[in-house]
Order: sequence, then C-alpha cells, then structure tokens
Amino acid sequence: MSGLFRLVLEERPYSTVQEIVDVIPVEPNANSSFSFTCHHELRLEDCVVRAGEVLTILLLEQQEGREPRLRCRVEGRQGASSEVLLPISCCGQFYEHKNSHAYSLRTIVAKPRLLNRHFYHLSAKVSGGPFRISPIYQVQAIMHLRKNVVNFPSSLEVDVVDVTEQSRDITFVTPLTLAEVMSQPQQSFPTMAEVLEGLEAKPLLKCHWSKGLQKGQQLVLHGCRDSAMVLASTLPGKRAQQHFLISLRYGGRLRLRPREFAAVYELHVAARRMPGLTVTASKHSETLEEGLNSLSAGDQLEVLRSQTVELPGDGRKQVTEVLVCRRLLEADEDEDEDEDEEKSEEVYLPMYLEGPFVEKIKDKKKYSLANMIQRFALPLDVKVATRDTDLQSDPLADFPALRLKEAVMEPVVVASLPSKPLECFELPSRWLKLALCLSEDPLPWAKRPPPKVCCETVIELTEAFYYEFHKLSGECDAPPPLPPKRPVEPLKQTSRTTAKDKKKSPLCHSGSPHTEMHALKLSAENVSKRPPPPPLPPAPESSDKAPAVIPRKVSLVGAAPPSNTYSRTPHQKNRAKSSDEDYEVIDKNMRKAQESIMFY
Repeated sequence: MSGLFRLVLEERPYSTVQEIVDVIPVEPNANSSFSFTCHHELRLEDCVVRAGEVLTILLLEQQEGREPRLRCRVEGRQGASSEVLLPISCCGQFYEHKNSHAYSLRTIVAKPRLLNRHFYHLSAKVSGGPFRISPIYQVQAIMHLRKNVVNFPSSLEVDVVDVTEQSRDITFVTPLTLAEVMSQPQQSFPTMAEVLEGLEAKPLLKCHWSKGLQKGQQLVLHGCRDSAMVLASTLPGKRAQQHFLISLRYGGRLRLRPREFAAVYELHVAARRMPGLTVTASKHSETLEEGLNSLSAGDQLEVLRSQTVELPGDGRKQVTEVLVCRRLLEADEDEDEDEDEEKSEEVYLPMYLEGPFVEKIKDKKKYSLANMIQRFALPLDVKVATRDTDLQSDPLADFPALRLKEAVMEPVVVASLPSKPLECFELPSRWLKLALCLSEDPLPWAKRPPPKVCCETVIELTEAFYYEFHKLSGECDAPPPLPPKRPVEPLKQTSRTTAKDKKKSPLCHSGSPHTEMHALKLSAENVSKRPPPPPLPPAPESSDKAPAVIPRKVSLVGAAPPSNTYSRTPHQKNRAKSSDEDYEVIDKNMRKAQESIMFY
C-alpha cells in the first residue's frame, strides 16, 4: 500500500511537549497543521496561555546551548502575543484538537509513537475503517563466499548463536565475475586476486595460461580496457581450420593475398564492400540462357555493377539478376603501338554461374594490422610477411594465408601469473565464466613502480567458441540464388510397363541398365512395329542352258594309291657301313601300308 495517511483523533493526553514532537514532523508543510489544547493554565517567561486555548504548531527551533523550543500560534490572538515558545520539557495535560497533517509510510515507520495510532487513507478509492500500521522488519546479512545479500524476515523463527568472538579471524570475501571486475575503479589496479571458481572442463580458448586458471590460482590484475580485435581463420584445406582473435596491437606486417571466389554471387558480395574488384576466370564457364555471356579460362574481369535483365523464354520473358563486368581484352601484337592499350567489353553474368575466380592484386605493400583494417574493407586474405618480434613464438607466421573476417571491440581484463608478472594476457569478460576475489597480498614488484609489461596479442579459439562468437557478433549474408528450373522432357518408353509392375520391381529405374535390357525383349507387338525388311535383289535373266556341274572326285577304291608326296631323307651313296650303327630294317610291306594310311 502506498499514499498518504491521516491520524484518527484520540482522547488520550500527552504529558509533555516532547511527546507531541515525536508524533508530528519537525517542519510541517503549509498545507497541514497539528493543533492541541491544554486543560490548565501555562505560565511562560513572557506570556500566559489560558486553559482551553488552541495552539497550532509552526516549527521546532533548535539553538546551540539552549533547550529546543516549539513555536506555536495561539488561535484568536493578534499581534506579538499570538506566537509563543514552549520548551519541549514543558509538562501538562495536552490533548489533540485538530490534525490535518498527512503522513507517509516511511514517516510512520520512523516514529515509534505513530505505530500505536490508527490511520485512515486519504484516497477515496481505498475503503475500510481506521487501521494500524505494523512494519515487518528484515535482517540483511552477507555470507562467506557469497556475493548476494541474504534477507531474513522478522517473522522467521530461528535460533541465532553469536559467534563473533570465534570468527574474528575469518575474512568475508565477495566473489566477483569478470564483468564486475570491469566495474571496479581504475585506482584499484594493479592488485592481486585469487581464483574462486575456475574455467569449465572444456576451455573456450587454446592458450597456455587457460589451463592454469583453476581454483586457488593467484593472479595479478593490471587493469581493464576495451580491446580492438580482429576475428581471423586459416583457409580451408587438408589441415583442420584454426581460428584466432588478433589484437590491433599485433606487431607483425601483413601483405594482401589474392582471394578465390567460387561463384559470381561471391563476386557481387565482395564488390559491394570493395569497389573496383578485378578477377581472373580459372576455367571455362558456359551459360545456357540466351543473352548472357560465357567465360573462358584466363578472362580478366572488372566488376562494375549488378542489375536485372529480361531474358527470352518459352513464350514469356524471364527477369533475372546479373553482374555486369568489364572483360579486358589484350590487343594483338600486329597492331600499332598507338593501339596497344587494352580493349574492353561489358559482359552479363548470372549470379549462379560457377567459377572459380581469382582476385588480381597489384598492391604488394606491407601493412600493420591496424592500418590494413582502416585502409581495406573486410573480409580480406592476407599473409604474414614479417613476424611479431615481441612474441616469443608468432603462431601466425607459419600459415600460408589468413582470412580476416570482422573487427570487434571486446572488453577484457589484463592479467598475468605471479611467476611471470611481465607476460600479460587478456581475459574476455563476456565469454569466460571466472569467479575472482580481490586480495590485499603484495604485488610481485613490491613498492617499486609498475614495470613495463608485454601483452599477448594472439588468442587461439576452439571450434565451438568460434561459431558461437561469430554467430553473435557477425552478420549473416543472404544465401546465393539458385539457377532457374528447366522443364525436363519425359523419356519415350519402348515397351509397355504398368504402374503395378514398376512398384513390384525395385530394380526398374529410369535410365538404369536393367530398364534398357528390359526394353530389348522381343514380343509379337514389338516385331509388328518393326519396319519391313528391304526388298531382295532382282533375279538374273534365265537361259536354256543348264548351269555347269562341278566334276566329282574319282573313287580310289580298288586302285593303287598315288605315290607319297613327302620327300625322303637324302642318303650318301658312298658312305661306308659301320659296325657301330645298328639300324632296324623296315619291311617293304609295312612301309607301303604306312604310306597308304598317311595318304588317306
């Protein structure tokens, strides 16, 4: 309940003026008043107040060295005697006469005498008779290793034991998150801190110091700031991709590297961020629509603009979005020197036309990361030309290329380990769930002025954290357009197949070898549909003479067989016989039979 309340007049006496002061505010406003009467005569220093006169309180006067006095106005009097001063120690029997003063809940609770009185609400919307206001108190307390304040209501029945003497050595610490550490004043840094709750089992960062942020670890907090960073990744390839957060204070030098675009739509997106983009087509690409151009390997293109064009279709015009490029044509060697300049022509490429395209870069300068972000629009493909000498091991120098995707501003807490106080690292306060408590332990460099520290500028990210970070901080581009759909002409079937047969046979798919062999089956219907055979050649002219008859072979039965055509082995006539040679003499009849069999 809120609003203003007014006292209900009661016939109860006040024994002193002090009791009246305890009921009313010290300085009542002009719109409210508190009046009372005295049932007996009051003799003051300079005047006398008769019994029954009405006194209206004006204000309470307090002067140093004197007793506080209540200035009142005597109703019905004029002139100097109309105001009197009553000491608060003045005794008597005082009764309320009229009370138009309004009280708030805060005022009623602050004055103990008002808690025993009845009030009614000034608002007409609040109905009901007089009521008494009784506050319910709460005890606020803090617990060890708890940062929230605990409220105990007065109606809670608990047994409380005073352990103050036994707990004097306990120091109540309040856990702080990294975001709460960021809100600390800069004058409180550098300071020592202790880790009360370490990182999760699966860390979000692949850093050498992330494994050491466990419970009980001491840290040196150097300060807080907003660090400008760039989200970068290695190019996809055979090796797994790696992701980094690179601070703009990175000391290495970078050089631009040609980007590769898979389709014309990617050229359109890149040209919006970096006008004047020039690329080279890596392979031949052909469009099937009339009015659009094709590309050959080696064509150099300068992206100009995007527009919509109307293409002729099957009886109707089709509107599509194209990318207008200038194709650079080199002049022939036979032409004059005056005409040696490059010729060009405009080509219209559909957004869905595939590449790949390779960016043509003429800038070979080396830039720092901060200058490159200011000079060029992201995303960019770069190569580390000069490593950062402030880092013991620059993790970016070994990669053939890096893709700078987007620039972010990240609130961080600069910290270091007590064993290496000069090697600092940055803790992203929005992403790391870490609970710390500030301590009063001495700093590693004691009372000397803080030395110059070196802060780590490259943070490697895990795969899961990279996609979560990129989803919250990056912009999602629209998907590339799809090529137009073309009507597919149905294939003519060479044999009749019912729908029931197609459902029964899972192997009968259109275009499969089984279907082609099935179409080759012979049937009476297929044979009837075949074209007639070609006519026979004309018969030769007939003659009266009979054709020549081939003579038959002569029968050899009963006749002597012809002589053997095989030649015999020549023998030397003058050769002398030797006893060492023992040849078997073949009978003439046997030789004759053998020759006859061979001839047959």
